[in-house]
Amino acid sequence: MGHDATTYDDVEPRAPGMYFLRDALDCEQLGVTVVEADDGWDGMEHDHADDGQEEVYVLIHGEATLTVDGEDIALGPGDAVRVDADSTRDLSFSADGSKMVIAGAP
Repeated sequence: MGHDATTYDDVEPRAPGMYFLRDALDCEQLGVTVVEADDGWDGMEHDHADDGQEEVYVLIHGEATLTVDGEDIALGPGDAVRVDADSTRDLSFSADGSKMVIAGAP
């Protein structure tokens, strides 16, 4: 078959409000995550130096701050940021009903 399909909220969240779609879509290289978050939702600082995965964060709705290597980047709906694999990143949301899509690949 030339494609796979899913609905993100049919996938069991791996953390509160975080839907990892890689397995459900049978992706070999690409990771896709949907995040639904309210004000006060905070992620965990991390990098992908070991696996070489760069990531793109796209805010669909709400307000968020992406901290990359200690620099805060305020995000509004439609804003997108690409982060190098070696850079640390941390995500927080400051509006109820926020929604973001994160895609990553080596």
